[in-house]
Order: sequence, then C-alpha cells, then structure tokens
Amino acid sequence: MENVAIFGAAGAIGRAVGAELERRGIPFRAVGRSRPKLEQAFGKMANAEVFPADLSEARAAGAAARGVDTIIYCVGLPYPSHQLHPALMRTTLEAAKLVKVSHLVLPSSVYSYGVPRTSSVAETHPREPHTRKGKYRKEQEDLLMAAHAAGGPQGMIVRLPDFYGPHADLGLANPIFRAALAGKTANWVGPDNTPHEFVYVPDTGAVIVDLASRAECYGEAWNFGGAGTINTMDFITRIYRAVGRAPKYRAAGAGLLKMLGWFNPTIREVVEMLYLQETPVILDDRKLLAKLPVHKTPYDDGIRQTLEWMRGK
Repeated sequence: MENVAIFGAAGAIGRAVGAELERRGIPFRAVGRSRPKLEQAFGKMANAEVFPADLSEARAAGAAARGVDTIIYCVGLPYPSHQLHPALMRTTLEAAKLVKVSHLVLPSSVYSYGVPRTSSVAETHPREPHTRKGKYRKEQEDLLMAAHAAGGPQGMIVRLPDFYGPHADLGLANPIFRAALAGKTANWVGPDNTPHEFVYVPDTGAVIVDLASRAECYGEAWNFGGAGTINTMDFITRIYRAVGRAPKYRAAGAGLLKMLGWFNPTIREVVEMLYLQETPVILDDRKLLAKLPVHKTPYDDGIRQTLEWMRGK
C-alpha cells in the first residue's frame, strides 16, 4: 500500500486504521460526511488528507477514491439504516473500478453467519443470516467478492465481534462504561449470563492494515476475535469494579424491547439481533493467528484504557 483512502474514517474502526497508517508513515485520505469530525480526528496527522464526501453519490465516491491504490471501507450505519449497506458498497465498487483502485478491504461483522452451528465460528462456517441486517451484511460482502472474482478491485473481508473502546459509542458496550462512570444502572439487551467476546477497538487497526498490505490475503475472509470468551455479567462487573462501584444493570428481553421500540426506531431494530446474546457467535481466528503476530488487549487493560479515554473527553 502506498496511498490509502479510509471510507467512513470518523468512526471507531476508521480512526483505529488511520492511527495505524499514521504510525507507519503511509499516506491516507480520511473520507466522511463531516469535515469537523474528520478535522478533529485527523487534522494533526502528518500523513492524513481530510476529504469530506457523501459516499452515496457516485461522483463524490469517485473523487474520494481517485489516486489511491487501496480503499479500507469502514462505513458504519445505525441499525435503522442497515438497508443502505449494499447500495453504498455498489457505489463504492463502481467508483473504485472507474478510477482503477486495485484493492478494497471491508471490515465486517458476525451478522452474515447467522445462528452458529458450532461453539466457535471459523471462516468456513456457512453464512445463513436469518435477520434483515444479517442479509444486508451478507449482500454487501457478496458484492465485494463478486467484483473480486470478475477482475475488479481485489477484495478482502475482516469480520469483527462486538467492540468497545475509544469512539465506539455505537456498540453495546460503551454505554455500560458511561453508566458506571455516572453511577447509574446500565442496560443490556438479552440474557446477561451467556458467553460473549469483545474486541478492543485500537487492536483492530494493526490487524486490518497488516492484512491489507499482504497481496496473498485478498480473495478471502479473515476473522479477528476478541481477547477471549467472557461471561457478559463478568464483563459488566469488571467495568463497575474499575470505577469503584458495585455493578448495577438490568437486562431487557424481547417483550420489553418490542414495547420500547414503539417509541424508538433503534430499539425496534435490536429485537431481531437478540439471538446474538442467546446463541453467541464466538469467532475462531486461528487462521489469522497463524498468519500474523496479533496483539489482543486483555479485558481489564482495555476497560481501564476506555475509562481513561472517557474521563479525558
């Protein structure tokens, strides 16, 4: 990689990727809708070019992609807008083909796997999403790999579990940290006594950039799991203990979420994803670990660093 564009750069994963590119001295273009957010995140980085663009428009996406060899596509969407994932990928692929971008990396989620058939899920696990959001994610992934097979940009998928840490406020975990700091009761969706895994956001940058820089890694999907399987109740308890408080939380089931969803479209969209708490997808990332040296921040260290970041905001 010599010149990179991060699409959706102002999100948590985009910022982690940008920080890693800056550390390595690789020039990159930080692309997103909001110039102020991009300036705040990347304005002081020597290797960053801030580039506001509406990636739903083909002309803007083409301008954002022009002159780069690799797009790292980190565009995140709130739950009520997940239907846009395939459309935005189509626009990006068309732009990439037009301006001759050679490689495109998609950090994705576990949604496309659907309900797991095994206790841990490797890249060979069938992708059988039964939720609308899972189907949108699968379609997005399929569009990329179809373009790869047809001679378009070389494609790669990096699947991540739930994440937490700096700027990861769209995830399930960060609101728990904020509740603990405020001495309030945290909310969790679904069962609170099941195994889960979380990845600390800053760990994702190095993995994504390492994979993106290796030609032999394209044409494949790669799982990157968290720092180990952890009981959800244990994770919440560790957060509260780290701020010196006894844990206070409530778990919301499907009935309560459906009722709350009458008034809140985001909560309404959470209901179909409850299966991830009832039948968790635990990623098997042995393929990645055999390929790269990977750092995974232990939960207690990640919790401490997340709290330090929140206190410093």
